Amino acid sequence: MFGYSGELARLLSGLSVRVGDLLRVESGGRVYEGILMPRTGLGDQSCLVLKLPSGYNVGVRVGRETRITKVGEGEPWKRLPPPPSPPASSKPLVRLVGTGGTIASRVDYRTGGVHPAFSPEELYSLVPELAELARLETVEACSVFSEHMTPELWVRIAEKAAEGLNSGARGVVVAHGTDTMAYTASALSFMLRNLTGPVVLVGAQRSSDRPSTDAHLNLLSAVAVASLSDLGEVCVVMHASTEDDSCLIHRGTRVRKCHTSRRDAFVSINEGPLGVVRGREVRMLGEYRRRGEGRVEVDGRMEPRVLLLKVTPGMGADLLFSALELGYRGIVVEGTGLGHAPEALFPALREARERGVPVVMTSQCLWGRVNLNVYSTGRDLLGMGVIPAEDMLPEVAYVKLMWVLGRTREPEEVRKLMLQNLAGELSPRSPLTSHRPF
Repeated sequence: MFGYSGELARLLSGLSVRVGDLLRVESGGRVYEGILMPRTGLGDQSCLVLKLPSGYNVGVRVGRETRITKVGEGEPWKRLPPPPSPPASSKPLVRLVGTGGTIASRVDYRTGGVHPAFSPEELYSLVPELAELARLETVEACSVFSEHMTPELWVRIAEKAAEGLNSGARGVVVAHGTDTMAYTASALSFMLRNLTGPVVLVGAQRSSDRPSTDAHLNLLSAVAVASLSDLGEVCVVMHASTEDDSCLIHRGTRVRKCHTSRRDAFVSINEGPLGVVRGREVRMLGEYRRRGEGRVEVDGRMEPRVLLLKVTPGMGADLLFSALELGYRGIVVEGTGLGHAPEALFPALREARERGVPVVMTSQCLWGRVNLNVYSTGRDLLGMGVIPAEDMLPEVAYVKLMWVLGRTREPEEVRKLMLQNLAGELSPRSPLTSHRPF
């Protein structure tokens, strides 16, 4: 009975209760009312699982004093609905690249584990509307939590994306965990050259077994962008608001996760979103690079020994000196305000210049741009060879410096490339936009 066994299974059977029914459970002086859910086969044999009206699951231990009342009948529980008819051969081909994120996963209540629902048939079953948009092919680049992502895996993802576009896919969707999705989007933006279609990163803030999941709308919207738009860039597609009505298209070098758990956690910084997706309608809102022709190339040379360092009041130079001694080849500083750092760091910054280690200055403020010409501290930093990152996000500057150092170590060439707009990461002037409060 979907994970229930022994005395509890017999009790539920005697009450003619099945998974999906609405129950009222009185236990320990408390009353719970919710839908009976499947339970992990390895779970506590004396507990039943209810999904409360809030959407959260609760485990209730059943003892001699527990009273269970069946309030209403539910639909028979199905692990996975039957797949719809396969999409027509005339539908555009979209490649879905898996990296280990949970957006295309389902819960196995026998073991309690989350398993990828990653074949096209399983995806059509989870989101039947996908079959109306595209023919899906699925490949796996890696299977890791996004906090374990590495530059080597970025290259592998880029290769899978290029392979799909070069073999006839109209677009590519990369299913990715949300924690480091913006880093991967930035890396792919620099690595992939001459994109002949969109490369769309998508994730889920809430797992697919929760009523508040954002997985289905996000995945459907990402496939819509990949199959219907003429975008020729790397982008991130995620919920536009807390409602289930639309998703926003964010440029891969301008997006940041700004909330730990909200469904609309992803925000475009220092420019507006590229577009919005409502159902099957993809509407572009600003300037963007259109899909090209020819062959997509991957330039995946990366120098991983780059440090991203946040400035704090009272910090000393020991971390910077240690990084230089350990052989770091580049340093990105997340400075205060317009891009400032305390005088205590100056000796290490001078040492970095003498060693030919580039230092790039960004701002913790995120919105706005670095300007080292306003105050004396900024002018001192310029005199030490620090490169102002203009309106680049700190994590984008970090990834870009890795990519630049994979090509050259010559200081002037590094400076030139860091100040050149390669993938929409820089703009000549800052737009008058307000940051979006949660």
